[in-house]
Amino acid sequence: MTEKINDGTPTPHIEAKNGDFAKTVLMPGDPMRAKFIAENHLENAVLVNKVRGAYGYTGLYKGKPVSVMTSGMGQPSMGIYSYELFRFYGVENIIRIGSCGSFDKDLHLRDLVIALGVCSSGNFAKQYGLPGEFAPIADFKLAKLAAEECEKRGVNHKIGNVLCSEYFYDDGNRQLEWTKMGVLGVEMESAALYCNAARLGKKALCICAVSDSFVHPEENLTADEREKSLDSLIGTALEVAAKIS
Repeated sequence: MTEKINDGTPTPHIEAKNGDFAKTVLMPGDPMRAKFIAENHLENAVLVNKVRGAYGYTGLYKGKPVSVMTSGMGQPSMGIYSYELFRFYGVENIIRIGSCGSFDKDLHLRDLVIALGVCSSGNFAKQYGLPGEFAPIADFKLAKLAAEECEKRGVNHKIGNVLCSEYFYDDGNRQLEWTKMGVLGVEMESAALYCNAARLGKKALCICAVSDSFVHPEENLTADEREKSLDSLIGTALEVAAKIS
């Protein structure tokens, strides 16, 4: 767990005390996935947050302190939780472990996408008042470790750009236009995470498992399968966390 930093905790959205979170936090969108990971993959896991059902736990993985906490859905929710963890709880690394819809013909269910860069249909970066467009990117060391772990495990994966969308239901199906630029898939949280990490001098990575496909529409995971059957995603992220903790 982190040392106490005595800086604004608890926050409006997290009831944990200083030092309750590890330096590295895995962030699934689903609170039940956070609970599942804590109960099945961490030793001595302790619940440190349950405000608004945003479950957060800290425990041990291979003897290393690791936390897991839900981010909720969308950039506003991820923006709040990742900012408070980075800014007030001394968290240094956040690894988003989520699901995505694939745009790529070679990606199928449960394959992994390592988001090296993020395109966005949202306005999260507008707050910085930059004289141009900010390009959110992952921490290269984290991305490299994740890719190496995928190779070690024999997990089919691709590394590249993803689209972080502001909406789930696309009126007009314009999201597929991003395939012209080689974008691998779509999710909803990475841009806010990468922006917060950049602004606060922290490290972030988004790894997504393919849960459905725009190219192979017959392929999709149920809600229960998304929660409990993404072993390659969880295992890869935990191994990365253990190496940097």
